[in-house]
Amino acid sequence: MNAPSLYRRPLPPQLVAFASPEGRALFDAARAAGGLESFFPLIEQFHTQADPAFCGLGTLVVALNALGVDPGRLWKGPWRWFSEELLDCCSPLERVRAQGITLDEFACLARCNGASADVYRPDAFGLTDFRAAVAAAARASVDPALVVSYDRGSLGQTGSGHFSPIGGYDPASDHVLVLDVARFKYPPHWVALPALYAATQPADPATGRPRGWVALRRHSRPPSLLFTARCLGDGGFEALVAALDDLAAALARVSFAGLDDALRALFSVLPGLPLTIERRPLALSEQTGAAEALLAALRGLPLHARVAALGPPWPSDAVTLLLLALPARAWSGLGADARAELSPLLDPDRLPPPVRVEADHVRRQLADLCALARGPACDRCEPGCD
Repeated sequence: MNAPSLYRRPLPPQLVAFASPEGRALFDAARAAGGLESFFPLIEQFHTQADPAFCGLGTLVVALNALGVDPGRLWKGPWRWFSEELLDCCSPLERVRAQGITLDEFACLARCNGASADVYRPDAFGLTDFRAAVAAAARASVDPALVVSYDRGSLGQTGSGHFSPIGGYDPASDHVLVLDVARFKYPPHWVALPALYAATQPADPATGRPRGWVALRRHSRPPSLLFTARCLGDGGFEALVAALDDLAAALARVSFAGLDDALRALFSVLPGLPLTIERRPLALSEQTGAAEALLAALRGLPLHARVAALGPPWPSDAVTLLLLALPARAWSGLGADARAELSPLLDPDRLPPPVRVEADHVRRQLADLCALARGPACDRCEPGCD
């Protein structure tokens, strides 16, 4: 028997369709009250998610394009624009397609693509906080863009975890405009704000924690120029944290004569590390000079020369950048001699500016990826998003 169609399902009676007479009246009231400033940049970029599990990615595409974040990479032909396939850092798209993403993964993706992301959950922030966040975002014509992750069933819809951007707020009726990125299923609709807040509260069976919301802003710092970190394998982010702990333990078990011994021990662990430092192809001709300067500075480091001379299992550029970005605890097992050799090589104040900026980007990505494992994630959009 065929599964029920997801094509244009009727909205539950407590939700108000955007294009209905009541929805238009709410729109007019919200606009008069200044609660639709965010609607116009968002609606210019409104987009239907491209895959059943891509509600998080589709929502992030809408938000990044509305915020005017330059992806720094080509989309198609000569055009620079965000689409789901460009959101390829943090977690492989194949994993997202199979599992969806958590709220914390959503924030990680936002950060590594040029936005700042502040995550809020209803177990720490109340209804008043949520109303203030919605009202502030609705009144802002630039940022923040507000994204909500909620349980569809709590609103009388079919399905479970879902992401969508908030497009407006009418303070008189206390209704929020949800720009549902699954437009093939439900149209944009108005929701009573307390009901939407309640829909962020049910525990996600995958994590045992509630869902929540994220405030996105365009970051003054551009995304990394060439390199990105990505978690690999089936063990998830917990496997990455365990592998970094194993790396520190492996270094602690070996008696070192110096830094070369430490690097060889580290190289023995790299093939099993569920992580890659990937060099992206340079898409923009105007970045060629900056990329060449970055690579020249990276390859001119004494650390790069030490790495290359030992024949690492990864490209020397990627290994050197990883060493510069690893958390301090990874080196906790080093002996005094090796530490004395390594410390000046890792000192950020001694790095050329292009290398320092790129290493900072990768370090922040590693911190985000490890943070995903340390605390239970807030939401997992179920694979079918139905």
